[in-house]
Amino acid sequence: MGGTDVGVDGAMDQKSDGGAGSVTTIAEPGSEGAQLDDGGRPFGPSADLAQWRTWSSATGAADRARAEEGVRRAYRLAGLAEPERVVWAGSPRAAVTLVRELTDRGPSVRDAVRSAPWAAARRLLHAELGPAGWSAHWAATGGRLWPSTQALVDRIRTGVIEDLVGRDTGKEAAEVRLILLDAVLGQHDAPWLAAFPADDGPLDALSAVCRSAGWWWPFARVAVVSERPSALHRDEAGRLDHGDGPALAYPDGFALHAWRGMPVPAAFLAELPTLTPDRIRAEENAELRRVMLEYYGYDRYLTDSGARPLHRDETGTLWRIDLADDEPVVMVEVLNSTPEPDGTHRTYWLRVPPSTRTARAGVAWTFGLDAETYAPQRET
Repeated sequence: MGGTDVGVDGAMDQKSDGGAGSVTTIAEPGSEGAQLDDGGRPFGPSADLAQWRTWSSATGAADRARAEEGVRRAYRLAGLAEPERVVWAGSPRAAVTLVRELTDRGPSVRDAVRSAPWAAARRLLHAELGPAGWSAHWAATGGRLWPSTQALVDRIRTGVIEDLVGRDTGKEAAEVRLILLDAVLGQHDAPWLAAFPADDGPLDALSAVCRSAGWWWPFARVAVVSERPSALHRDEAGRLDHGDGPALAYPDGFALHAWRGMPVPAAFLAELPTLTPDRIRAEENAELRRVMLEYYGYDRYLTDSGARPLHRDETGTLWRIDLADDEPVVMVEVLNSTPEPDGTHRTYWLRVPPSTRTARAGVAWTFGLDAETYAPQRET
């Protein structure tokens, strides 16, 4: 049965099933990531952990035929009738919109299709390995993929909510959040699927969808499936990061923009190539100003601005930029004591009053304190 494609505008167009997926390779049992028991038989993930990582971050058109067969098989394995139809959406945002509009979808069957088989598989493996063995197994498999994948899932959820309801916190926002939490995560279920034998078992259907498509929503009569991203850009720490366009984009236009993990507006990124010291100084948002400085370059900014250091102490360095037709710009350069995921420490530039004479006084001012009262905690 052919699936139905739903664009961002909600209109339905008939599409064929046969799109080729971008990721289909399976590693041989016994390769890195596949564990063997005492008899030399494959145990644990049936595919190399690197392959699961690839599936979790795969981009490009879904393999619709394989995904739909996986969805239908998941229903059958749960003892349910197959969905009457499978409907495709261009992104999680479009899928949420579609779910809200469908009046004949029936109740959610997520617990039967996804939660129950996962819980059963976990109980069996936990009983076989024991608490310590399970913990070590998870750390060597799904636990290695979980942090970056879950961070991406959280960002997508936040982006969908912001796009559909903005800052609303009422009934509509609650409905959207519940629909998002009701999704089966498809490719982003790779971390926990990597911890279990996924071929020819109770999880093989879920694994098939993971390898073939994005998020999906199983209901009694209808299954809604989202396409995978068309583009994904992350830095070495696994954070969304792209200075030239969306860091995450879906084929229907839903996109997230980010610089080293920080969400930024699309128009902001478009402005970066034309930055000037004047534009950087005019930015009131400290986080966005930090991005501007990182892009422009701290050394270049200080050179182009004619800045000069006024004072240094253990809290940072106080810089001063004299302006011909305005009051001087005085900023404190501080190093965040909390390391980033990649082990580096962020440098922040805090604008302080022109009358500031020491770095300590400048940092204290940002906390509403005077230099004598301010006592930063020292990490050991």
